[in-house]
Amino acid sequence: METLYWKDNKLYLLDQTLIPMEVQYVECLTYKDVIDAIQTMKVRGAPAIGVAAAYAMALAENEGIDLDVAAREIKSSRPTAVNLFWAVDQVLKSVDDGNSAIETANLMAINDIRTNEKIGAYGNTVIDDGDTILTHCNAGSLACAGYGTALGVIRSAVANGKDVDVVCDETRPLLQGARLSVFEMQQENIPVRLIVDSAAGHMMQKGEIDKVVIGADRVAQGGVANKIGSLMVALAAKRYDVPFYVAAPMSTFDVDNNIFDVTIEERQKEEVLKFNGKNIASDETVVENPAFDIVESDLITGIITEEGIKKPL
Repeated sequence: METLYWKDNKLYLLDQTLIPMEVQYVECLTYKDVIDAIQTMKVRGAPAIGVAAAYAMALAENEGIDLDVAAREIKSSRPTAVNLFWAVDQVLKSVDDGNSAIETANLMAINDIRTNEKIGAYGNTVIDDGDTILTHCNAGSLACAGYGTALGVIRSAVANGKDVDVVCDETRPLLQGARLSVFEMQQENIPVRLIVDSAAGHMMQKGEIDKVVIGADRVAQGGVANKIGSLMVALAAKRYDVPFYVAAPMSTFDVDNNIFDVTIEERQKEEVLKFNGKNIASDETVVENPAFDIVESDLITGIITEEGIKKPL
């Protein structure tokens, strides 16, 4: 199952808001269609957003839109995942060098999978046979052009003959852990259990978790930004001496900035007020809905990249 693909000068994105109940692709004819898909989280996950943004630039090129204008609009679609900005800048640079945007986007999609496979290979070295691994949100093939970062580490361990179990927390409010990560593990017959977000600490306290591996939307000085709830998992892991790893490509690194200066996206209150289309609190309820939180560097055991396992910034 492809997260995205390019065909007949159109971009097709797997609609991740419908998984696992439906498999349906969104047809993007214009770069603004891609912006909408990013904002509505039909495509999500930092690497996948980056590749989708590159293809949005290709669509803008086909439309005859000034690429600098399109770049500003695409960059404004979501504020936290640095891959989005990196990918757009890579396309602009490549076009300045005489290449087409679509050539660059296609190469970026291929390289994303290769990068994730390297991350998986390095990550395999920290996974022991018999480990139970907790992951938060979805950093699998659905969050990338393919293979995945955090789930890529698990895939690599299984491919190397290791017997591992996976625990996915549900990841409120959009349930990427329940809907997407569990789905991916079930597709590959990797043993998986689903827990509510607030059960992660309980399981670590009981000694049932051997490693935590999550993805990242930005790695900067002082820590990483990842899906909301990552901080609570990291704090519990620190308390119970559970190694806490982040799996992320170098394109997620923002080495010149402090993580606490990063804009944390605040999303619509309806994501919290409603469940399966029905209200769980009144519409008048005041809601805060940050999409990400910050895991500080001293809580992180190591960052697994395509260049090896690095110390937190």
